[in-house]
Amino acid sequence: MGSWGTLGPALLSLAGVVLGAGGSLFGQYLVSRVSARQVEVQEAAAHRAEVKDAVLRLVGVALRLEKSALTRSEGGGADADLGQLVDELWLAQAEIDLAARSESLRGAAYRYAFSLAAAARGDTADVSELREPQARFMDAAYGDMWPGLRRADGDASVPR
Repeated sequence: MGSWGTLGPALLSLAGVVLGAGGSLFGQYLVSRVSARQVEVQEAAAHRAEVKDAVLRLVGVALRLEKSALTRSEGGGADADLGQLVDELWLAQAEIDLAARSESLRGAAYRYAFSLAAAARGDTADVSELREPQARFMDAAYGDMWPGLRRADGDASVPR
């Protein structure tokens, strides 16, 4: 065998190489974890933006449809483009159906759109009947955009 005087430095050099390689591999592992987390954050932000745009589109069409239905129910006459608004409503609901990750948002959007279409047909006597489906839709949209986070309970007019 050899003496410890010549074998010791060689073993220490080998141990240094092994520790360096292990440290390098561990560093690469940490970098890949951070990169994966950054990708998740970016994907979540893109999803939130897509859902937000679809929700705002549906809410915009819903507002115009409610105004038209309210005008008609007050005796202001039927709005000529009520059919066009209903078509836009279902198109906006389809956008949410495509963008949503959760079935609860898809279902709430459909129920809200269905209630709005019923109001446009004149099946709903009071536009205030739309508030519960609207609140459930907005709660589901919040849940889809920020899963796991509770929405702050304010002065909600709809009991939960």
